[in-house]
Amino acid sequence: MDPAASSGNISDQIEPAVVDEHAFRSLVSGQTTGLVAFLQRLVLRLLALGYGSVIRLRNGLFDMGLRPMRKSPVPVISVGNITTGGTGKTPVAALVIRCLQDQGLAPGLVSRGYQSLDASGNDELRVLSILCPGIPHRQNRDRFKAVDDLLQSHTVQAVVMDDGFQHRQLHRDLDLVLIDATTPFGYDYLLPRGLLREPLRGLRRADLVMVTRSDLATAEQLSGISQQIVNVAPHLRKRILMVEFQPVGVRFADGTRCELATVRADRLLLISGIGNPSAFETTCRRAGLTIAGSMWFPDHHHYTQDDLRRIELERVRLQADQVLTTLKDLVKLPLDSEFVALEIAAELPDPQHRKILQTTLAQLSNTHRNAT
Repeated sequence: MDPAASSGNISDQIEPAVVDEHAFRSLVSGQTTGLVAFLQRLVLRLLALGYGSVIRLRNGLFDMGLRPMRKSPVPVISVGNITTGGTGKTPVAALVIRCLQDQGLAPGLVSRGYQSLDASGNDELRVLSILCPGIPHRQNRDRFKAVDDLLQSHTVQAVVMDDGFQHRQLHRDLDLVLIDATTPFGYDYLLPRGLLREPLRGLRRADLVMVTRSDLATAEQLSGISQQIVNVAPHLRKRILMVEFQPVGVRFADGTRCELATVRADRLLLISGIGNPSAFETTCRRAGLTIAGSMWFPDHHHYTQDDLRRIELERVRLQADQVLTTLKDLVKLPLDSEFVALEIAAELPDPQHRKILQTTLAQLSNTHRNAT
């Protein structure tokens, strides 16, 4: 494998996207016990050593300037993570877009387009088109080409790059790194032994760290997460922001939006194909919803007619009134589907943290204006 390679992220080639993701998490977290599980973790650890060597070499080439980064004529803000999936990049990207709009800027979006089935784009593109209506979005494995295409076809003053922390070929002016408070450091191992895309010292490249789902962790846990971040990257001591994902309503497949009260009295079957389904269930329970049961599918799952039949059979068996899913799943379901999706928004409950984000983005845009 070419350590410098490539238009895509090396971690994409090793993520457990085609296996039973929930069984995989149970294995690497240590919840699955026994001799077979021990041996499996040993093999995965050996594979992680090879993966880590490639990642370190690749990052070293960029750090030493032996691999060039191409710079966009407008500021690029990356919303990424250091572990695989499930940190909430899409709602945070939408939050950053809104902040840029509040400053009077015309933002655009670029992303890789992971697991797109057709020209309409993947689930992230479809969700962002709902959360950020009218914002131009281009998907390409080569993010520089995506930016170039965006700038040639639209008037864009800043670009938000979704899932771009490991895509180092494109220079970014601001790196936002998301860490999920419920599984912060990928069980402390690199892929495939754990969920880390790169060693934790990669956080030294970050400008801000946003700890998502902070409301699902205790104060002691959040303090421990912050301390571990600072131990690796001391410059982030006052640049760690706490983010919550709050339910703001429900959406139907036809685009109709209603208040959360619409489903509050129903017995609900939860379904999802996301990286962290247990966090979705916890959010639903904290919102006061009645959960009859759940069905989890692999991350980025595309639903088949057989899946829909199985879901309906399970709904009937559980005597559930409604099937509730995520917005990321809903956009991949038929328009005549009767499922509903929980719509969430990223929020920074601490006013000081909101100010840090807004000030950082304002400084970035002011620097760009002065340079031009």
